[in-house]
Amino acid sequence: MSVIIRIPTPLRPYVGGSREVSGEAGNVENVLAALVQQHPDLKHHLFNDQGKLRSFVNVYLGDEDVRYLKGVETPVPDGATISIVPSVAGGSALSNAEIRRYSRHLIMPEVGMSGQKKLKAASVLLVGAGGLGSPAAMYLAAAGVGRIGLVDFDVVDESNLQRQIMHGVSTLGKPKLDSAKARIQDINPYVQVDTYAEPLTSENALRIFADYDVIADGTDNFPTRYLVNDACVLLGKPNVYGSIFRFEGQASVFWAERGPCYRCLYPEPPPPGLVPSCAEGGVLGVLPGVIGVIQATEAVKLIIGQGEPLIGRLLLYDALDMKFRELKLRKDPHCPICGEHPTIHQLIDYEAFCGVPAGAELQPQDEIPVTELRDRMSQGLHRAVLLDVREPHEWEIVHLPGAKLIPRGELPNHLNELSQTDEILVYCRSGVRSAQAVQFLREMGFKKAKNVRGGILAWAREVDPASPVY
Repeated sequence: MSVIIRIPTPLRPYVGGSREVSGEAGNVENVLAALVQQHPDLKHHLFNDQGKLRSFVNVYLGDEDVRYLKGVETPVPDGATISIVPSVAGGSALSNAEIRRYSRHLIMPEVGMSGQKKLKAASVLLVGAGGLGSPAAMYLAAAGVGRIGLVDFDVVDESNLQRQIMHGVSTLGKPKLDSAKARIQDINPYVQVDTYAEPLTSENALRIFADYDVIADGTDNFPTRYLVNDACVLLGKPNVYGSIFRFEGQASVFWAERGPCYRCLYPEPPPPGLVPSCAEGGVLGVLPGVIGVIQATEAVKLIIGQGEPLIGRLLLYDALDMKFRELKLRKDPHCPICGEHPTIHQLIDYEAFCGVPAGAELQPQDEIPVTELRDRMSQGLHRAVLLDVREPHEWEIVHLPGAKLIPRGELPNHLNELSQTDEILVYCRSGVRSAQAVQFLREMGFKKAKNVRGGILAWAREVDPASPVY
């Protein structure tokens, strides 16, 4: 028979940093006595010299203040949740202005003053200030989450504005963190915004995550996604997950202490290049709004302790069919980080784990710059073939004169259209897909294949500024 005891942020250092600890059922007095016996450093913070619960420490059974039940003699049934809510200077108390601002929350019995104070005392870290991070951050700020952290090191680009609604024309070229912080503080000046202008790595993830109650994953690449998962498991943090591609999205809550983690769902990443990124495959502009709002909703539910979070459930959204589906997830007993016998006890090299080692890059002699391509095109390519490996809809936006279109995914079926004696100059949008295509062609015996470094974007930047970019 056990109960869950929620520990507030100021007291977590005295219980090893845990957000929650378990205790034995009984009454409130017995549960708290067992708690301080297990964690002696808590005693001074909860009880006075006479052994009485301090007047500035409130205890809730579920959402009920035990003072209005039977005090410390209130029975605590098996499976119940006890929340310790101490007074925090400048923390959970709401000013009159905040009461007016959050009035639509306060009149909801599921939130009320207690829930709004929890939101104010809570902290959420958003990994990424782009498509998913934009709606999630803005709605969490509007809801009154007291501290929001943002990890990002990118700048605002015009192509972001189709979906990343925290940013605008006035912030083009500026760091996304500066744009996001200004937008959040304009929505709610009572929110503390902390920014981390650095790539998330195995060296800094645990340090950055440690001070936050909830982590929201808005990443767009597999190495960072596995890094976020593993850091959350090692720290015991809930990971509110979201992903998007074209017209489809996914959402879940991975929390190893209560259910499966991301590795339980996807033990290994797909091979590099098999799953295109949003930059390569595109994304419907409104899609991150749907998934990002779901992430914000799940974070709020976790903080106020209401409803059923998406733990053990994967929510699938298809915008074309306007359908939601739900799949049940199970904890993998053989999971290498949260299973019965974990083998991962520290963060690893996630680039290598996802098959992106530095050695996979092409050699300098296997690439040509766009300026050299320009010069050769002006003189005639002769025995060289200019190969475009983008998709047909990209070809319609812009393509180089004289190029032959074979999408990268269709190359294996069209090798008979190419000659191993010809030099093959391969380009795409940015040079990523074309580099992969060159590697494949060379493995198939086309030893004269070369990558046009930087692709169409480099061509527009260095050769033809009038050329459209996307």
